[in-house]
Amino acid sequence: MARHSDKRVSRGKVLLTLAVLAAGATAVGAGTYASFTSSATAGPLSVTSGTQSLSIPAAGTTNRMTVSASNIVPGDTMQRVVNLTNSGNVNLSAITLTSAASVSSVLDTDATNGLQLVIDKCSVAWTEAGTNPAYTYTCGGTTTSVLASRAVIGSGVALSNLAATTAGSTDYLRVTLTFPSGAGDSFQTKSSTINFTFNGVQRTAGNA
Repeated sequence: MARHSDKRVSRGKVLLTLAVLAAGATAVGAGTYASFTSSATAGPLSVTSGTQSLSIPAAGTTNRMTVSASNIVPGDTMQRVVNLTNSGNVNLSAITLTSAASVSSVLDTDATNGLQLVIDKCSVAWTEAGTNPAYTYTCGGTTTSVLASRAVIGSGVALSNLAATTAGSTDYLRVTLTFPSGAGDSFQTKSSTINFTFNGVQRTAGNA
């Protein structure tokens, strides 16, 4: 009888030991969720984009491009001035010209005997003489070629020597249209309306 009693006691000790080990394992697992934290903040870094803008004054002495010419004959020239300003805050890599006819005729479609275009600039504002529409202009400073003689219609035509590639700068331009003396009778009673658009080309992108 004594031996039978000892076996029961021994079995109870084993069960108790297992229960203690299980509780210990649970305590260790809960401890793994704890951690240290730290942080550091850099900045703020402010970023603003630039403004690319070319502007031309309203019609007046600094913009005669809206003044029409009528009853022209072969050999005539028409001079008009316009101030071109880089009114943005970024420099440009180049400025181009696109001219297109909203009313078209042989005056603008004939590249040889149709209207021919020349653009010059003056280092100061042009001095105006004559009466509307037969204006003439002289330069009291230095004259520089912006566009050599070519047919009046063109797309993305490169312009040279313009200060307006620099933000805040203005170019004083004189636009001259010439009706070639070789134009014949087929050019009589024709009309063209030509729009001139100056386009700024974005500077090369780089580190800012």
